[in-house]
Amino acid sequence: MTDVVVFLLVFQRIIELMIAKRNEKWIKKRGAIEYGQSHYPFIVCLHILFLLSLFIEGTIVQPEWNVYSYVIVIIIGLLQWARYHVIRSLGPYWNTKIFILPKEEVCQKGLYQWMKHPNYVIVTLEFIFIPLLLQAYVTLVVFSILNAWILSIRIREENKALALVPAYQKAFSIYGSFFRKGKNDPLE
Repeated sequence: MTDVVVFLLVFQRIIELMIAKRNEKWIKKRGAIEYGQSHYPFIVCLHILFLLSLFIEGTIVQPEWNVYSYVIVIIIGLLQWARYHVIRSLGPYWNTKIFILPKEEVCQKGLYQWMKHPNYVIVTLEFIFIPLLLQAYVTLVVFSILNAWILSIRIREENKALALVPAYQKAFSIYGSFFRKGKNDPLE
């Protein structure tokens, strides 16, 4: 089971990197500026090591399928649906890197109606539920902590970059809330 799960994850990540590369070319042609380059290699390294750790620990543990496995598979399936919903919502703007087009409108479709960074919530939950499925508890703890650390850097960098976009400032409260301002927000 471990090799199948890890193979599917690797395949998925390769497809996503291909989409990101295509989108990167498109957005750079439109004059986008890239931010947060210094931490990006750490994100790539984290995800590669996560997959490697899943494979090693899952192979050693030899996880047994149980009643909880079915629930976890459903949760992981919902997370994958949410992941592709995010990619589809952002369209050519979706990327694994931070690109800013200052004069563009802000995506307010899908999960972006309610929160600033739904993709990071999805990744965080994947770092919990995928190791749970494979009963890779060391991977779960270590990589959840590392993911939280790198996302604290990533989200801070992304928010700084997005603060330069006037439309984003109107759509979101830059100074704090992870969630979108409501229509009746007193700050509007």
